[in-house]
Amino acid sequence: MHGTDKRSGDLFSYVDLETRVRMDHPLRTIREMTNTALAALSGDFAALYSGMGRPSVPPEKLLRAMLLQVFYSIRSERQLMERLDFDLLFRWFVGLGVDDPAWDHSTFSKNRDRLLEGDIAAKFLAAVLVQPRIKRLLSSEHFSVDGTLIEAWASMKSFRPKAAEGDGGEGGGRNPSVDFRGEKRSNDTHKSTTDPDAMLYRKGAGMEAKLCFIGHGLMENRSGLIVDTRLTRASGHAERLAALDMIEPLGDRPRAITLGADCGYDAADFVEEPRTLNVRPHMAPKPQAQDSLRFDPEEEECRDDDGGKEDIRASVISGVDTPPILEASEEVLDPMTLAIEDFVVSVLGFAMTHWRDACSDPSLSSRMGGLPCPSQTA
Repeated sequence: MHGTDKRSGDLFSYVDLETRVRMDHPLRTIREMTNTALAALSGDFAALYSGMGRPSVPPEKLLRAMLLQVFYSIRSERQLMERLDFDLLFRWFVGLGVDDPAWDHSTFSKNRDRLLEGDIAAKFLAAVLVQPRIKRLLSSEHFSVDGTLIEAWASMKSFRPKAAEGDGGEGGGRNPSVDFRGEKRSNDTHKSTTDPDAMLYRKGAGMEAKLCFIGHGLMENRSGLIVDTRLTRASGHAERLAALDMIEPLGDRPRAITLGADCGYDAADFVEEPRTLNVRPHMAPKPQAQDSLRFDPEEEECRDDDGGKEDIRASVISGVDTPPILEASEEVLDPMTLAIEDFVVSVLGFAMTHWRDACSDPSLSSRMGGLPCPSQTA
């Protein structure tokens, strides 16, 4: 019998949101871990809000909505609120009922600074990693570190000479035309007027320079999960300083741990410093060092062809058997474990996006252990 294409005229719906989400949906596992982590942060949330005035949008719902924005790659908070208004799956995950109105997108802007001041992003990541079902996936002995450039929300037109910050260029308006062809610009003489903390930096030789920051991630090698993050100003030393700051708390144990890194970390000072922290570095050598250095597995030293000792470098050099730094997983990852890994990676994205630059505020310099943030000439 052919059904009729007629809209339902029922006034009430008696189906609960819980029943509309299938039992094996990955968000069920993620929501359970999220709620456990948010419950551990209830005291931190209470300290951020006043005991008087109108009730605010619960910070737990704001954080769940931010996670959905990372999971589904939603480009803006305005689009996130539009999706939350009609998507029942989003409403279920955030904790809104069918009849509850979605809040205005400007609520995120008003509450973001409050969450940053309470260091909620870092605490949320820590609360996720200590949960038993995630902790069993983590290695406590073998780690890798790397950094990536995070482009600042500032245009190159805003990068102007420090001595002439009030010069608005030609044409007037909010976006005047600026002719900077042939002009030599560096972080010593220029500064962005819209994001003063953004530094002009290039990823490598022959590549364009951009206004950016550097995000740093420390990964354990058993399941490839991020266990610590940093966000710093862009400089030539930022990656090595952040790596030392992240690995130092993990080296306080009787047995030495290993730290893998690419050739960008292959510097004499960085090779020596981790050993004082009970950390054995495993770094890929710089290309120019491959012909002149060979690895001595017995002494864990690099020697030149004449037998002279070079900088101590527990590097991985092609053709030499070095101690393994990766732990092979003894079990095949099931869908639930994969969902957990995706969740931890998304929490990293949330933390990196909303964690204030540790060098921009002197009062927050303790997060980087008082490490300096030198500028970099592009």
